[in-house]
Amino acid sequence: MVIEKDDWRLQCQEKYLQGITLYWKTYTRYSETWDHDHCEFCWAEFCLEGCSASLLEGYATEDNYRWICRTCFDDFKEMFNLQIGDLDKNGSAK
Repeated sequence: MVIEKDDWRLQCQEKYLQGITLYWKTYTRYSETWDHDHCEFCWAEFCLEGCSASLLEGYATEDNYRWICRTCFDDFKEMFNLQIGDLDKNGSAK
């Protein structure tokens, strides 16, 4: 899929997403005070089990601060040079 520069999902994310490493994970909150997160591009919701119509897995930064849904990762991985990292059995980056 060719992404146009005027795609509605593009909102200057290159400032903080360009070339970052992401990990495929089950959703985990960044903070105990947060009850959900959103895809950095399309705003799809990530939430713990029990939330209706939310994503339970996605691509995230090692610290769980930023989340990207599978569709947006596939659409923007080349444009943003997104990298996929590996996690060890404890969930830490290898």
